[in-house]
Amino acid sequence: MMPENRPDRDVSVILPTYNERENIGPLIREVFEHTPPNTEVIVVDDNSPDGTWQVVEEMQKDLPNLYLMRRIDKRGLASALRDGIAASKGRIIVWSDCDFSMPPAKIADLLAAIGGGLDVAVGSRYVKGGGVQIVSGSNDTLLAHLMSVTLNKFIRRVLGRDFGDYTSGFIAFRRRILDRLALRGDYGEYFIDFIHRARKLGF
Repeated sequence: MMPENRPDRDVSVILPTYNERENIGPLIREVFEHTPPNTEVIVVDDNSPDGTWQVVEEMQKDLPNLYLMRRIDKRGLASALRDGIAASKGRIIVWSDCDFSMPPAKIADLLAAIGGGLDVAVGSRYVKGGGVQIVSGSNDTLLAHLMSVTLNKFIRRVLGRDFGDYTSGFIAFRRRILDRLALRGDYGEYFIDFIHRARKLGF
């Protein structure tokens, strides 16, 4: 359960997890290291069999701005993000994968972009300084990377070439845009839809 009387925050970082026991502890600590003091981290765990949620529960004893949503009867990335957003208190909302494929240190860059006047900032593999490293034994296989590149090229032809990474899933945005832009979809398509509608609305 999430405490209802939590104070408002500058930033809410939402981490959707399923079987990330080895990663979640170091990831949470790095997120706090690279975000403002008034940041909350919300881990939305789909009752991971490996006990990811137990690691988070233990860490909560030392980290008062860390919160856990353990979902027993729900599954899915987009629904986890929707639940995390609904529970969040931050003026700026950030979310990221939890396997270190998205460097937590880069959250500071996303927040700086928002602080510079943007409504939405996205971490991309396909901009100068970005890139992909295929790690043996991870879910990010060479085939998955090639499929992502191919999908992005196709989507850019359809939706516009002035945005480069429609499958990123590493984002920061101002809470107020949710008044006009609810998160839709079930899995990977949620991000494509979110970015496309954000651009159409002029954010």
